[in-house]
Amino acid sequence: MSQTIESLSGQTARILHDLGASEMLAHRGATNTIISHSPIDGSPLGEVAVTSRAEYDRIVDAARQAYLLWRDTPAPVRGNLVRLIGQRLREQKESLAWLVTAEAGKIYQEALGEVQEMIDICDFAVGLSRQLYGLTIASERPGHRLMEQWHPLGVIGVITAFNFPVAVWSWNAMLALVCGDPIVWKPSEKTPLTAAACQAIARRCAAEAGAPPDLFQLVQGNRDQGRWLAIDRRLPLISATGSTEMGRQVAVQVAERLGRSLLELGGNNAAIIAASADLDLAIRACVFAAVGTCGQRCTTLRRLIVHESRYDQVVHRIKEAYAHLPIGDPFSPATLVGPLVDEKAFACMQMRLDQARSAGGIVFGGNRVIDQVPEQGYYVRPAIVEIEAGAEVCQVETFAPILYVSRYRTLAEAIAVQNSVTQGLSSSIFTSDIREAEIFCSAGGSDCGIANVNIGTSGAEIGGAFGGEKDTGGGRESGSDSWRNYMRRATNTINYSAELPLAQGIRFEL
Repeated sequence: MSQTIESLSGQTARILHDLGASEMLAHRGATNTIISHSPIDGSPLGEVAVTSRAEYDRIVDAARQAYLLWRDTPAPVRGNLVRLIGQRLREQKESLAWLVTAEAGKIYQEALGEVQEMIDICDFAVGLSRQLYGLTIASERPGHRLMEQWHPLGVIGVITAFNFPVAVWSWNAMLALVCGDPIVWKPSEKTPLTAAACQAIARRCAAEAGAPPDLFQLVQGNRDQGRWLAIDRRLPLISATGSTEMGRQVAVQVAERLGRSLLELGGNNAAIIAASADLDLAIRACVFAAVGTCGQRCTTLRRLIVHESRYDQVVHRIKEAYAHLPIGDPFSPATLVGPLVDEKAFACMQMRLDQARSAGGIVFGGNRVIDQVPEQGYYVRPAIVEIEAGAEVCQVETFAPILYVSRYRTLAEAIAVQNSVTQGLSSSIFTSDIREAEIFCSAGGSDCGIANVNIGTSGAEIGGAFGGEKDTGGGRESGSDSWRNYMRRATNTINYSAELPLAQGIRFEL
């Protein structure tokens, strides 16, 4: 699929119209708006109105009313709505992926993968709607049954980032829906149009399923609107995906009201290439993990720790791969690296590269690409930095394609380097030694929420719980038992006898 720059705005308008999202755009003459600019060439794609405080309160109140109906709807019936959404996403996959590429800048193949991730989580959630299991527990008292049940939690607040503008919403929304909860979504101000498209698809499906349309609510804005969600007692859970700095603010604001927060934050991810590694496999995996989405994934590979016996060979091969990476129009099938999201991201990348040089790092690449790309887009050659693993610049996550490479002698040394940063999201090891693989995945190995063997740090499947430890926030989204985040647990003791024995053998006779 190839896309001419001149047609971005017109194509965006057509797709939004076809998806029923045109009514969510700002009216002509509106004053407080967000203009979405494409990272491809900086051109305006569309405009949405910023949600006012009065409108926000109306939105949350409407979601609360929808909750009163939805919580009593049988979970398999809730799953039917999610099934419809999954079907619509299958039908609209190419159109929604087109919007993701236009608004977030990721290559079209990755955008298709992101929409497929939405479809996959719908399938997962539909099955889950018949598996919201509680427990029956042996009671110490005769004639008693002890059990646990899971009940809907309430209206869920979701805050998402620009780099996965639709998938992360779906992780939260589809699980929350089958658990009985409406969603109030505050997307990134950099990707408001893809959010409007998702909202339109979901609301149409709700109408078709006879479900309350107010299950789906959208709040457009910036940090102010995000703060409204965080401090709102009407929202028992805030799920926030983004930077560690943002997550700290959300965590404090939610904790002050004793609410729950589900945080999936930054990652400073590392891969270890062992002496026994299959280099053909490792190089391909590491290059994709390092440059996919132009280095703008929370799971991007940022640190590469290479055994000293393979170091020169690995660095040479990665440099060779980087030198020939097709960079440019993300709609072109030949392109593997699209643009950074904006000028701020480019400036941050250059600042970190300057810091690396000052620390003695040897920098390869990192320059701005200006040939055969739009002048207003921030296209860069991914950077490789040979540097000591303990350098301060390596401790910081930079949302750009910078790969810091260092060497190690022993596995214990490599794991210590891997775990030395404050973030704990994703990690991997490339080895043909089963002992090394098992040590890496053991309690004394990687301290990350994701520990992979012979695959890269990015590209998680929806079946496993996604998230990490330390400054990554400790939250888990998507698969496994992440559904429990969106429900409340009730312990029930049912006395079906005519006696009243007390627990722990306490006697209390009147």
